[in-house]
Amino acid sequence: MNDVSASALGDAILAGERAALARAITLVESRRADHRQQAQALIQQLLPKAGGTIRVGITGVPGVGKSTMIDALGSFLTSKGHKVAVLAVDPSSTRTGGSILGDKTRMARLAVDPRAYIRPSPSSGTLGGVAAKTRETMLLCEAAGFDVILVETVGVGQSETAVADLTDFFLVLMLPNAGDELQGIKKGIIELADMIAVNKADGAGATAARAAAAQYQAALHILAPASALWSPPVITISGLTGDGLEALWSKVEAHRARYEAKGLIAEKRRRQDVKWMWAMVQDRLQAKLRHDPALKARTPELEAAVAGGRLAPTLAAEEIAQALGL
Repeated sequence: MNDVSASALGDAILAGERAALARAITLVESRRADHRQQAQALIQQLLPKAGGTIRVGITGVPGVGKSTMIDALGSFLTSKGHKVAVLAVDPSSTRTGGSILGDKTRMARLAVDPRAYIRPSPSSGTLGGVAAKTRETMLLCEAAGFDVILVETVGVGQSETAVADLTDFFLVLMLPNAGDELQGIKKGIIELADMIAVNKADGAGATAARAAAAQYQAALHILAPASALWSPPVITISGLTGDGLEALWSKVEAHRARYEAKGLIAEKRRRQDVKWMWAMVQDRLQAKLRHDPALKARTPELEAAVAGGRLAPTLAAEEIAQALGL
């Protein structure tokens, strides 16, 4: 692909051509140096056309029903005239590339919805790299006309923070039976939450879901809200039946209206862009560590020397830093 065809690819994306979008995402995910240059030119071309969207991050413990809920929420939004892109951040799987193929089968309605688009993150082996590629994919989807971006974290650990740094609104899904699980909630995730939704509030689980919601609401009262503008609500929903999804989305819209009125969405995105820059710098450093022939040959020797107690970790780190020009 040359510069002219990269420009033409950008024009095709702006025209809403799905095949062009898929090709562009593959381009930005590539690690080849020439592809990276073309991808950067493409992103720069499309950047002014991106950004006018609602970006929602979604996380939850395994088994909480994220895929079913996203399928239901996305279908609700497309029925209201929105165009929805679902992106997954999964830094945990370097062997299989994550669970997105399973997610696609569970998101049966969205997978065939012409107003929806489902795309996994690349498995780059570094969280910063995954977040950077997901952000680029998000911008491409926005330029293609998708006005709602749902970013799902299917990894663990720091992936929640990465998704919060990609989005405007962070939704945490919880299971009905709080009990002991309430004690195990990571405080950091609760502090990131703009809303908690107790899923599976249907049938016999409805009563348990309401009780859990009350417990989560009480837990939130202990924490000071991240902003005086917004106290995270706790609601009950059912991804299976769709109950509560309209109320959920009205909360997202209320949050956006309140923050946009103060210019805080734009301010938050500017901070996120700076984090994106540093994530890409980190990814480039990791790439050099992986691909530089001299470093690839020397690193196992240094690791063995440190593990064997023959070399101080500080001296090994200094040698690697010097090889990187630091």
